[in-house]
Amino acid sequence: MTKLKKSLITLSSVITVTLSTHAYAAWPENPITFVVGFPPGTSTDSIARILSESMSKRLGQNIIVENKPGVGGSLAVSQVTKAKPDGYTLVLSATAPMNINPHVYKSLTYDPLKDLEPIGQSTWLPYVLVMNKTKNVSSFKELINYAKKHPGDLTYASIGKGTTSHLLMEMLSKASGIEMVHVPYSGSTQSQSDVIGGNVDMTFDTVVSALPHVKTGRLNALAVSVNKRAELAPDIPTIEEQGIPNFNMGAWLGFFAPKGTSQEIIQKLHITLNESLNDPETRKKLTALGSEVVSSESPQAFAKMVKENYETWGNLVKTAGIEKQ
Repeated sequence: MTKLKKSLITLSSVITVTLSTHAYAAWPENPITFVVGFPPGTSTDSIARILSESMSKRLGQNIIVENKPGVGGSLAVSQVTKAKPDGYTLVLSATAPMNINPHVYKSLTYDPLKDLEPIGQSTWLPYVLVMNKTKNVSSFKELINYAKKHPGDLTYASIGKGTTSHLLMEMLSKASGIEMVHVPYSGSTQSQSDVIGGNVDMTFDTVVSALPHVKTGRLNALAVSVNKRAELAPDIPTIEEQGIPNFNMGAWLGFFAPKGTSQEIIQKLHITLNESLNDPETRKKLTALGSEVVSSESPQAFAKMVKENYETWGNLVKTAGIEKQ
């Protein structure tokens, strides 16, 4: 190879690196889209809009929130896996689309562990076990004792087979050695109404959704599903506190980009997300929704958490005997 040819190759490499570095430094030059797999007004949608406002200021670009509900949040994930990996299309996803649905739906077109670039966790939605007053059970201990004395007598509602509310109760049943009857619904509104009305005994629901009914006395709050008390309801003890070890399950939310997005852009998004989560005003807004702010140390740490949860929920799906639909 001649000296001239070597020089040209070296010059070409320098130009490529320079242009590449400039491109990452200049990003973002266009508006960014957050795709959300749930309808407007839901917790995930509200969190996306709060974070879009804060991150937009830091990135100097508008951020558009696009709702793409369907298949339990999986339609949005599928859309983003097909998007151009340039950092302009992201998905705010959650436990169900990333950890549960792949074990439940045959039709999914993505692999949550291979087809996306994890950016970071944003929030955590703790669940609370609530029960009506028809059985005169007012504490978690009383619930377990009643269930053991009357196996199969208690009923619980969920928002559908294979959903978070269903699998949390399956996990509780297995861990405590009790038997209950599952009554699946197609949504949380009817599920919650029937528990309040006494048609079904109990359910797991998000703290923010169930707490108003606890405060009015229509439901008894027995325990929260995570390993520390919820910020919005610090008086409700955890399941762990009440004798069931290693019970720490809820709904996490976090951001992902299409596979192949540059690590420079992923890192910039990660830093911007964490800066927003540390902003006092943003934290206040997120906490008011009943969510708890949780940031990831790195995209790699978030990826590890997603993988661990994928395996945990997958085992629960198998335990519950749920076949792929």
